Amino acid sequence: MQHKEKPPEENLTELIEFVLLDFADVPHLRWLLFGLFSVIYIAIVMSNGIIFLITKLDPALHVPMYYFLGNFSFLEICYVSVTLPRMLMNLWTQRRTISLVACATQMCCILVLGATECFLLTVMAYDRYVAICNPLHYPLVMNHKICIQLVAGSWISGIPVQIGQTFQIFSLSFCGSNLIDHFFCDIPPILKLACGDTSVSEMLVYIVAMLIVTIPFLLILISYSKIISTVLQLPSATSRAKAFSTCSSHLIVVALFFGSAIITYLRPKHSHSARIDKVLSLFYTIVTPMFNPMIYSLRNKDVIMALRRLLCK
Repeated sequence: MQHKEKPPEENLTELIEFVLLDFADVPHLRWLLFGLFSVIYIAIVMSNGIIFLITKLDPALHVPMYYFLGNFSFLEICYVSVTLPRMLMNLWTQRRTISLVACATQMCCILVLGATECFLLTVMAYDRYVAICNPLHYPLVMNHKICIQLVAGSWISGIPVQIGQTFQIFSLSFCGSNLIDHFFCDIPPILKLACGDTSVSEMLVYIVAMLIVTIPFLLILISYSKIISTVLQLPSATSRAKAFSTCSSHLIVVALFFGSAIITYLRPKHSHSARIDKVLSLFYTIVTPMFNPMIYSLRNKDVIMALRRLLCK
């Protein structure tokens, strides 16, 4: 790891605000991007909102799998609302400044919601594991109380760690350039602006990423390895197809979210590029929330039937 040399104290000027460059390098596409991201944001909020609504209102979907899916859809609305509205405001007004406190708040919210998504996707994988590998014990193991505890744990577990990580990063001194070459306050571009030795912060980023991203991802892989092993032993081809169908939607979301998050936070610092970071961030902050409703609804007969019943009322 290469670390910046701390400049002489007399040359330090503490920053009190940053400038989010977002897509300033393509000014001719400003209104096109504004229109595109506006449509995407509305689509994400409406589609995920519909899934959240039908999982709450339709009695046929009052089972653990859809309870988790409803919470996941609500999480996606929160996740995208932390980044897209400010990006849209920046594209509209061209005033890209963000205060240090607002930047820290945005980072903390993104990290907490990202951790919640990691844990919730792991819980959803565990739910499928119990349903397929231990179907006789499923009603006992995944009762309503356990489901509430698993969801509450997913939302709460990452809060103290991510608040601590945000505080540690923003306790660094920032001097010189205040330009963040990103569309939100993410860890890699913020650390690039810090003065002095950032090795402790970088190490903490890797440790937290290992705990919150890598370990849940490995647990999901273990769950699905056992699921696949069990499914392949089913005597009926129809049963195998149905079991794989219930899991494939979740696996697609897992691949999109964890793939981009792992590459973003665990790849070597010297390989970080602002353009690549933006593209990867788009995947786990916007693409996954956008495709989540389509992946789950278009491939799920129960969700489609519940939506039809809601529209027919």
